[in-house]
Amino acid sequence: MKFTKMHGIGNDYVYVDCTKEPLKNPEETARLVSDRHKGIGGDGLILIQPSQEADFEMAMYNADGSYGKMCGNGIRCVAKYVYDHGLTDKTDLKILSGGAVKYLKLTVTDGKVSQVRVNMGEPILKPALIPVVGEGERLVAEPVCVDGKSYKMTCISMGNPHAVVFMEDVKGLELEKLGPKFEKHERFPDRVNTEFVRIIDRATLEMRVWERGSGETMACGTGACAVAVAAALNGFAGRSVTVRLLGGDLRIDWSEEDNCVYMTGPAAEVFQGEIDLEMLRNQCVAT
Repeated sequence: MKFTKMHGIGNDYVYVDCTKEPLKNPEETARLVSDRHKGIGGDGLILIQPSQEADFEMAMYNADGSYGKMCGNGIRCVAKYVYDHGLTDKTDLKILSGGAVKYLKLTVTDGKVSQVRVNMGEPILKPALIPVVGEGERLVAEPVCVDGKSYKMTCISMGNPHAVVFMEDVKGLELEKLGPKFEKHERFPDRVNTEFVRIIDRATLEMRVWERGSGETMACGTGACAVAVAAALNGFAGRSVTVRLLGGDLRIDWSEEDNCVYMTGPAAEVFQGEIDLEMLRNQCVAT
């Protein structure tokens, strides 16, 4: 299998060009290649596929093999791949992901994509559609008990479910212990991504993220969008913010005109390679 390793501010995936031939068993392949010790290493697997509804389709699988409807950092890398590798010459793209079409604007520098602005769509606030168990039209600063401690969460879907928790310190947080407790909490029937956020000022937020199916990642694009919306809903920030993640910064704008969230950030290609999946499978079975 030929592949390309790419990342968006540290949120790294193994990308496979499936525009000419589909990949069999993507769930198993995702588990095999994502292993950072025995495989290629990454937060998951992303397939670049043809589409009748859009210019291309992105199919994203988490490190545990579970399917993900949307990945903000991943879709920027897909845009960079298709342009840089000559699959398109468009700088305005439509990419289908999880049944929804996203609109992207590419910034090209010296013939290569350097930045991508993505219309991530409108935030989903209705609990049943996120999904999260709760009453009312939205859950803002909603009390939740996790591992015997009370937190206040704001729940949003940006194509996948997010619980945003504001706190004074995120650097000292034992995320490997708390993250799984949120992810598998009974109030989230499809599990949840959880963002833990410190307010620096009304235009700057710092976050760490625990992603369902992948654990802590260097960045999460949909999570950064959810954080920006949550900060505005709680009155902590305006509608345009910079979100600081472990891997770098993302610019997030929640438009008052169309209610859509716009994410702007970089995308980078690390290397290309080819791997024998059968050999990798046999190694994993043997160990």
